[in-house]
Amino acid sequence: MATPRPAGAPQPQQNNSGSTIKSILQSLAIFAVAQFAITNVTKLIGSRNQSSAPAGISPDLSFNAKPDGAAGTEEYNPVPQQVAPIWPANSSLDISIYVSPSLIMPALSRAPTDSLILEEKNFTMGDWKENREIDTAFPVPKEVQEQGTLWAHFYVALHGHALDPTAKDYNVATAYHFFRPLNQMHAKKKVAKTKKLLGNSNVTDEEIEPLSSGPVFASYYHPNFTMSFIPDSGYQSYVQMHPAVRQHLTLEATGARDASGQIGWYYPILYVNTFWQLRSQMIELNDTVMTLPIHITLNNLNNWKFSLYASIDESVKQNQKNVANGGTIGAAGDGSEFEQIKSVIMDTNIYLLGTTAVVTVLHMLFEMLAFKSDISHWRNKKDNVGISVRTILANVAMQTVIFLYLMDNMDGTSWMILFGQGMGIVLEFWKITKTVNVRIRDAPPGSMIPYRVTFEDKHQLSETEKKTQEYDEIAFRYLYLVAIPLLGAYAVYSVLYDSHKSWYSFVITTLVGSVYAYGFLMMVPSLYINYRLKSVAHMPAKAMTYKFLNTFIDDLFAFTIKMPTLHRLATLRDDVIFFVYLYQSWAYKVDYTRVNEFGQGGDDEALEEKAAAKPLAAPPDADTSVRVPEVGAEGAARVTGVEKGRAAKRR
Repeated sequence: MATPRPAGAPQPQQNNSGSTIKSILQSLAIFAVAQFAITNVTKLIGSRNQSSAPAGISPDLSFNAKPDGAAGTEEYNPVPQQVAPIWPANSSLDISIYVSPSLIMPALSRAPTDSLILEEKNFTMGDWKENREIDTAFPVPKEVQEQGTLWAHFYVALHGHALDPTAKDYNVATAYHFFRPLNQMHAKKKVAKTKKLLGNSNVTDEEIEPLSSGPVFASYYHPNFTMSFIPDSGYQSYVQMHPAVRQHLTLEATGARDASGQIGWYYPILYVNTFWQLRSQMIELNDTVMTLPIHITLNNLNNWKFSLYASIDESVKQNQKNVANGGTIGAAGDGSEFEQIKSVIMDTNIYLLGTTAVVTVLHMLFEMLAFKSDISHWRNKKDNVGISVRTILANVAMQTVIFLYLMDNMDGTSWMILFGQGMGIVLEFWKITKTVNVRIRDAPPGSMIPYRVTFEDKHQLSETEKKTQEYDEIAFRYLYLVAIPLLGAYAVYSVLYDSHKSWYSFVITTLVGSVYAYGFLMMVPSLYINYRLKSVAHMPAKAMTYKFLNTFIDDLFAFTIKMPTLHRLATLRDDVIFFVYLYQSWAYKVDYTRVNEFGQGGDDEALEEKAAAKPLAAPPDADTSVRVPEVGAEGAARVTGVEKGRAAKRR
């Protein structure tokens, strides 16, 4: 007997899915709230297990005590309002399963012997220790190879009774038959063919398959099945049951009712659990697949677990069908996020999973605090000292390129990564508006474009702000000398030796490759400005600290997050910049409880200090003839502290 595994879980096998831990937790929360809590919980109330017969009906719901025929009932209802188990919960059962491409089965004595995939005797329903595992293989019918349905026919009977419906001694009171599909139809993932844009390519134009405008479906099969009896399903309100649960009920074949005509019976629920079947482990069925393996786990399952599995599984499959047919993607996504959740639960050590969850929560907390502190810093910033406007503009361009690259590789990117990237672009645009005025002006005479976008200073720049612009220009001058040749060399190599989907894909891939490889160079101007000003007082200290902590968490998950490889490697580049910033913070210490040399109060400036810094307002009846003596430029510099040559470094 093999070691028991979770209900419906496939056999352990190597899984290469690099699922996003952060995306997984967020997707799980979205799914649970939007899909399960709202859609399913209220309906599941109607399918809860009942310990006694419903009020107002006969307490004797034994199938043997039913009246003979519909004439013995008060008002016969063709749709039973309540249903009860037809057999006792501890019954011993015989089970046989046959596979066939047809819904119509011949007599079992004439069925092909290789179509019998399971034959178990004396299985005790309700015995939680019962756990039988069967491994076998069967030939694939030709109809199934041609996108047909592979049906599994289930024959269940009380131990010792006839299973074959064509047998003379077959009795519907002691046996029943039903069928379920073993294969599933899924939309095939679009595989974009690539080729070399210049020179000879191994793939000819004829071999490049054009992408279909609509979904292309294929038949898929998973070799692992868990088939569970539900012994504690009890009395049920048939009309109020969740549809996902009700579809697994097999009502008594003759349509018998109790004396009231409202209550019927149902055979034991045999749930074919596909909840833990992962799409990545499925086999696509075609004419090359001649035989298929199958591993069956036969056991008992609690009713509440069955209701949970059935409702969630059905909801996910409906979402997948809607998205595949062109429908909108709801809050639960297209099902791929939930696939990642199941993959992590099955393939990750429970202790590692718990540690990952805790660290992920910390990552989300630090990211939120960093975002808040960054916004607060820029909202309260009074000048452009230490700000590299060119770096902000470069960040907008680079993050836009990264966003386009992620969009071009949608199959390997989580929506959470795209959302975070988009929010980063919006934040950088907002920083530009806080630093300079963005205006649309008339273009100079002779220009092909009638208008142009200009960046104008918000106020007359101080001496230190002018020095900041000068240092920013110097830093970028050297960056251009390094970055442009590297970009050109990488572009030439990529177009000659790499394959691409199109010229657009080549441009985006080349740009993003340069961003990932040399993007850290764009962070150097800020460090250079810090060095020349000998200060980090203008930097968002809190936001940088939170980002520093998140950098190490990103390093921890760099090779487990589902994202393109270049994006993974880019998470390591920030470490160098942060270590340099830490050194500068140590070398140029700042007392954030005092107004710094740039006239800023820092992130921890007290409210009363801010109130005291407000300009004095004269009362309405004040003497307006009083004049304040003018202060010269040298004196103003000393008052504001912008004269760096005479400002003492505060330790």
